[in-house]
Amino acid sequence: MRLAFRGLVHASPNDWERERRSLLDQRISELGLSVQGSLVEKYVERLYAELDAKGLRFHPPVYLSDEWGCPDGTPLIGVPFYLADQRLARIEEELAVEVESDADVMRYLRHEAGHAFNYAYRLYDLADWRRIFGPYSRPYRDRFRANPFSRDYVRHILGWYAQKHPDEDFAETFAVWLTPGRDWRTEYAGWPALAKLEYIDRVMQDVGDQLPDAPTPGDDDLPVESMQYTLAEHYRSLDEPLPLGDDRHFDGDLRTLFGTTDEAPHGESAAEFVRQHRREIVSRIAYWTGESTITVRAFVDFLIQRSASLELRVRGLEASTLIELTAFGTAVMMNYRLTDALHGSQPGDDA
Repeated sequence: MRLAFRGLVHASPNDWERERRSLLDQRISELGLSVQGSLVEKYVERLYAELDAKGLRFHPPVYLSDEWGCPDGTPLIGVPFYLADQRLARIEEELAVEVESDADVMRYLRHEAGHAFNYAYRLYDLADWRRIFGPYSRPYRDRFRANPFSRDYVRHILGWYAQKHPDEDFAETFAVWLTPGRDWRTEYAGWPALAKLEYIDRVMQDVGDQLPDAPTPGDDDLPVESMQYTLAEHYRSLDEPLPLGDDRHFDGDLRTLFGTTDEAPHGESAAEFVRQHRREIVSRIAYWTGESTITVRAFVDFLIQRSASLELRVRGLEASTLIELTAFGTAVMMNYRLTDALHGSQPGDDA
C-alpha cells in the first residue's frame, strides 16, 4: 500500500499546482517538519516494539534528513524528510517516480537499525565479526559487482545489497533476524548465510541489556533543521547526468524495440507508449537493479525524447513490447553499475 496523500485528494489540479510551487520554493528547514506527530512516528514506534520483542533495550534515535542512512558510523537513523508530510511525499512520487510503501519503510528501518547497533557497540571491532562478515575497512563504493547465485548472503533489500560491503552485510542480516514472523532458520537452512544469522542471534543476547550513549544529530548529520536550501534545489541536486557523449547512442536498440512509420503506419507513437508506462518501467528497473529511481527515470526520459525524435511506433503487442523495453532498460542499468564497479575493488578485496 502506498502512502495516502490526505488533505489533497479532493483538491483541484490548479489548487495543487499552486501548493506544489509554493512548497518547492520554500527552504526545507522552514517547513516545520518533525518526526513527532507524523506518520514516521508510527513507523518508529513499530521498530522499537520489534526491538523490545527481541530483548534489545537500545532504541536508536530517529531524525529526519535528506535520505535513509546512519551518518558517519553514528548510531542514529536518518529518515527521508518527505515521509513526514503527505504533500512532500506526493512531490517525491512525482519527481522520483515512487514513494516507499509501508513495507518498504519498515524494511529500511530494520536495515538502518542494524547499522546503528553495529556502531553503538562497535561490533565491527570484534575478531568474530571480521571473520564472519569481512573487514570493516574495506573500501565502500556506491556501485558494486554482485553474484546473484551466492548463498553467503541474506536477501532483504533488493539488488543483492548485502554484497556491497561487510557493514551492509551485517545490517541486512540484522534486518532479516529482526523481521517479525520470519523463520530465518528454515529459510536459510543449508546456506552459509545461516551462520551470520546465528552469530547475530548470539551477539544480540549479549548486548541486549546494555544501553550505549544515545547521540543527537548535529549539523554534519544533516537534520532537516540544517537543510537551508529549497525543496526545488534539493531535487536538482539529485539529478545524475547520464554518461552519454552522443544522443544517438541507443538509436539502434530503439529501432529494434520499435518500428518506423513505414513498418508500423498505424502503430501507437513509441514516445507516447513509453510515457504512458513510465512509472511502471522506472519502478521495475529500479526494483531489480538496485539503481536509484532518479537515474532510471533520467534514462527512461531520454528514451522518450529519442523515440520522439526518431518518430518510432509500436509495431508488436503492447505487453511483449513492454517486457522487452523493461528487459533492455534493466540490462543497461545493470551493465552501467557493473562497468562502474569494475573500476574499483571487487568483492573480497581487503583494504
